[in-house]
This record gives sequence, structure tokens and C-alpha cells, in this order.
Amino acid sequence: MNPIVRTNAVAAALLAATLLTTTSGCFHARTRPPGYASVCQDIPAVPVNQLPPEYLGRSKDDLIEIPFTRLRRTPTDVYQLAEDDVLGVYIEGVLSGDNEAPPVNFPEDPSQPPSIGFPIPVREDGTLALPLVAPIKVSGMTVTQATDAIRKAYTIDKKILKENEDRIIVTLLKRREVRVLVIREEAGNIQNNSSNRQPFGDAGQSKHGSGYTVDLPAYENDLLHALNETGGLPGKDAENEVYIFKGGNLGDPAFEQMVAQMMLNVGPCECRPEIPEHPDAIRIPIRYYPDAIPTFTEEDIILNDGDIVYIKSRDAEKFYTGGQIEGGEHLLPRDYDINVLQAIAIAGGDVGGNGGLSSFGRRGGGAGGGGIIPPSRAIVLRDVPCVGEIPIEVDLKAAITDPSQRLLIQPGDTILVRYTKCEGVSNAALNLLQFNFLVGGGLN
Repeated sequence: MNPIVRTNAVAAALLAATLLTTTSGCFHARTRPPGYASVCQDIPAVPVNQLPPEYLGRSKDDLIEIPFTRLRRTPTDVYQLAEDDVLGVYIEGVLSGDNEAPPVNFPEDPSQPPSIGFPIPVREDGTLALPLVAPIKVSGMTVTQATDAIRKAYTIDKKILKENEDRIIVTLLKRREVRVLVIREEAGNIQNNSSNRQPFGDAGQSKHGSGYTVDLPAYENDLLHALNETGGLPGKDAENEVYIFKGGNLGDPAFEQMVAQMMLNVGPCECRPEIPEHPDAIRIPIRYYPDAIPTFTEEDIILNDGDIVYIKSRDAEKFYTGGQIEGGEHLLPRDYDINVLQAIAIAGGDVGGNGGLSSFGRRGGGAGGGGIIPPSRAIVLRDVPCVGEIPIEVDLKAAITDPSQRLLIQPGDTILVRYTKCEGVSNAALNLLQFNFLVGGGLN
């Protein structure tokens, strides 16, 4: 071996040992000199296999998807009339001339059959105003029952028409509708083709911060139909639950003041209080754990005029990476778990590459730290309520074959991929040896 190379290899080992005892920080891979040991100040951490179960996080594999039928009201074959329904009424000799054909109306909704007669709305008090007779109460009746009530008023009560010789036809011209507001914070495109959906904001281009006024026909005024009219069930970038504010009451000054006061009274070392539920909010989970079966009722998902449906974005469900892999923030999947190895792979790290040893000249070997020997230690910083931030140590080599080392990543986790001290010293020596090998022209 070239004497210069041999001498420099020994010097590299001595330099690495010196750096190990004197260095408290790291240089970036692009700025450190050849042979500089990537040795950081040690972080005391709890080994992942010694962590209490309550700090590990719960697997999303246990989640159950709610049956879609629970999001709609029970279908019915009996349509009962109420305020804002419009009937088609034909009364020969009263609403038309003798032997005059009744008008035929074709509804805008192709799913509804044509109707016959002149449009007569059901008034606020549930009655019909017709010529020559007193207002006729039809609220709560079927169309057939309303026909009988109209016939009775003209043939028996007022005797305007002869009984059994009248020509009276009553049909449902237009069903009453319920107007609700749907606010969706997901990102993604949506087709806006429905005639009863009126978008505002940036709807039609993106569902991020978009809202819709939706007119739902009677007996279809439920959560499932409202979601269907505005793009379907919450997307994967939305939370796993939907909020319904009855009567549109999004703001309650007394409630907001109470929450603000609770947060102001929290000391620096005290546990953050659990924020109470909004008094007017109904939470409808889309997926849930078996020990938390939803208790909402059918009445909760029935929507009325002025109600607001709110779907929150889950932009805050992220994890962060740094250390010997590129720093960044990454959105966690909503419906399935990722462990620490998968998270490192998402961030661009090479987990388990080359059996843990990179060849000369390969930059960013292993998990991407810029050394010849890849880093095998990960520190996951996890914020635990009422406890604080806990550093959790993961052995990346052991995690390849040991499931107990594959920590499930939770929202807010920060993953720092690091060298062990031995790996730092070895990389310092090998990097300097490689540098002198190239400069010295190789072995003689």
C-alpha cells in the first residue's frame, strides 16, 4: 500500500476519535470536509420495545366503515303533503271550462312523472286556496286523501258539483325542498353538473374551502343525499367524520369565550384541557373503532332548512423528517398505518439498501446520510398529551426483521435518522481513506 495512504488512514481514525469527543453538532453532507465524522450530540431516548402501550398509538386497521344506510333517512312509499308542496289541480267547470282538457306539466326532474292540473301551492298553514270553497286542510295527507278532501268540499259541503259526476284530478306537481349549506375543505376537483347545487367560493375548481347551497327534495333531505350532491363521501384528505350544525348555528359567543378562558388558564406545565363539544354540533363518524360505536339517531342526519354540513380537512395530520434524510413534512394516510420504515421510504430514504453497506463512491448510502455505512438509528419525537415530548429510539436494522421495532407513525411525529457513534467514527475513517485513495492514485 502507498505509505501516504497508510499514514492518512491512521490519521483518519485518530481524527474521527477526536471529533467523537469534541463535536456537539453536525455538518451538512454538502459542507463537511472529507473524513469529517457525522457524529451528533447524543439524544437520550426510550427504546421502542420498552414504550408503554398507551404511547404507541392505535392501529387504523381496527377502524370499521359505517354502513351508508345509516347516513340516510328511512325510505317511504307514502308521500305526505306539507307546506311548499305544489299540487296540480283540475276541477272541470271551476278551474277550467266545460269539456276543456286539463293542462299537462312535465317536471324538470326526469325521475318524476308528468302532472295534470293547474299549480296550487300548499300554504304555510297547510291548506289549499281554491275558488268558491273555504281553505282545505291537506297537510299530512297523501295525494289521494287530498283528492277526497277537495271532492267532499265541492260536492257534499258546498254542493257546487254533483256527487259522482264531478271531474276532479289532483297530482303532485312539485315536491317541497329543504335548502342546506355544505362546506367542504378537501382538495381535489369536482364536477358541478347538478341543477339543484349552487356553488360559491372556488367550487367547481377545487373543494378546498368551497361551499354549496343544496336544495334537497322532501324525504331525500338527509346527510347521504347532501354529500352525494356535492362530490360524495369525504375524500382521503378529509377527516373521518362529518359535522352537522342544526339551524346553521356555527357561532356561539358564550361557548367560544368559555373555550378561550380554559386555554388562557393553562399553566406552562399543565395538561391541555379537553375542549368540550360544540353545543350545536352533531358529529357523524365515517369510520370508527369497535369500542366507540356511533350513537347518532336518524333524526340527527335528517336535514332541515338552514342546517350546515361541514367536512374538515386533515391538513394537520402530518409527520416530519430530518437528520440523515432530507427534511420535510409529509401527509399521513387517512385509512391505513405506516410504520417508521415506510415513513423513511416516503421521505426518500433507502431502508436496508445493500445489506447496510454501500460501495465506495455511492453518495447517501443506506438511509441517505452521505456516509459509506448507512445510519441505523432513528429517533421519533412524539408529543404525548399531559406528558410532553417523548424521544423514542428505533433500531432500523432490527426493524427489518423485528416487528416490535416498527413503530406506527402518528400525527405530529418527527423522525430523525442518525448515525450511532460507531457508525460515525467508521464513516469518518472510511471517507478520509476513500478521499486519499482517489488523490493518491490507488494502491501500489
